[in-house]
Amino acid sequence: MSRPNLLLCFDAFGTLFRPKRSVAQQYGEVARQCGLVGFSDDKLQACLKAAFKDEAKRNPNYGKATGLGATMWWTNVIHKTFTPLLAKDQPLPEDLAPRLLHRFSSRDGYDAEPNLVSALKALKRQTAHQRFDKIIVGVITNSDDRVPDVLSSFGVNSFDIDFHCMSYDVGVEKPEKLIFSAAEGMLSKIIAVREGKTPAEGGSDVGAWQKVYVGDEYAKDVVGAANAGWNPVLLDSEGNTADVPMLKECDDTLTGLFKKHRVVKVHSIQDLVSWLMRE
Repeated sequence: MSRPNLLLCFDAFGTLFRPKRSVAQQYGEVARQCGLVGFSDDKLQACLKAAFKDEAKRNPNYGKATGLGATMWWTNVIHKTFTPLLAKDQPLPEDLAPRLLHRFSSRDGYDAEPNLVSALKALKRQTAHQRFDKIIVGVITNSDDRVPDVLSSFGVNSFDIDFHCMSYDVGVEKPEKLIFSAAEGMLSKIIAVREGKTPAEGGSDVGAWQKVYVGDEYAKDVVGAANAGWNPVLLDSEGNTADVPMLKECDDTLTGLFKKHRVVKVHSIQDLVSWLMRE
């Protein structure tokens, strides 16, 4: 009996990594290091929310839609956030935006999911367990192009994750089906190259792959994946969804599992990998 192939994709923000502290708190911390004082984090949070909303309206998709680009887009958000907090004629510190851009492009601003690197590396050693013939790991995220840099700063490399499918590049966000279709297209290109074809030719039997998506938001991740024909796994580290069955309590194949359940949950990515690798 032939072994199945697995396409396993993850959400990024809130799933693979999350802010060390709230974004507003970290903005405030860096601003005070740059010499800005006299504002509260609550006021900063309100200004950040307004700035984000205004910039998203003016330059959709992190500036990709208007050719601005993500770096300048976030620079605009930072300037719009702090300008209302400045005293009269007070200049914005020149190093504020660069320092914030660096922080949120690396592990300086985020904590990784526990055991993330070891869990991802274990997946690529899965062939020793003989449960899957091939495993391709990807990221599907509503985000700009900083995600690969953030993951790289944690030690996640191109061996661990085969592709990144970001709304910044695709032009639509989860739960839209198109972003999952774009990920399937990336899978097809990877298979084609491994089969000695050109990426444009596409790989064989992409539709036969088992496709699993892991995320922490029900409306975007679970609903989006299910509507795209994928099998969703909800990352619920705090146990907030009592009505969703736990994966570790299920004793079945992936195919059998998702015939019984629309969605299952895990407390950690390590739990998911352990279940997938069980003998």
